Amino acid sequence: CIRDSAGLPVDQALTWMPTLTTFEAALRTSGLLTELDHDGLTLLAPTDDAFVKKFSDDTWDTLMTRDHDKLRTLLKAHLIAGTHTLDDLAAAGTTTTLDGTALTVTRTGDTTRFGDTADAVCADYLATGARIHLVNAVLGPLPTTADGSGHRAH
Repeated sequence: CIRDSAGLPVDQALTWMPTLTTFEAALRTSGLLTELDHDGLTLLAPTDDAFVKKFSDDTWDTLMTRDHDKLRTLLKAHLIAGTHTLDDLAAAGTTTTLDGTALTVTRTGDTTRFGDTADAVCADYLATGARIHLVNAVLGPLPTTADGSGHRAH
């Protein structure tokens, strides 16, 4: 985990994490990145590999170029009001994301899981007014894009 640039604003902190280029680009494209500058936010940031597993190139391109509302909804499934440590989230057992979804948080040994599939792979990175936890899966259902395309394996 990279924690040496704590205190940076969220947009800058995300650029320090080379495995979050897709998440950072999606936040920027959706307009959400500029909204993350306020205090008190937790990001469950899917790694680039998580996006590759979830989306075909065509589906992802459509979300990034034409379906910004669906992209924003998808990204809000990874944002939680308040700055929460991984331990605090696991102890609570459930949290609500900014898209309104109740998300279960379970811990088994050293593994903390969000929902049914997303495990924390790096936790408790501090940014200004935010805490970032990297996860290995994209949360939420696969959005149907404007052209009707869905997921296909790469």
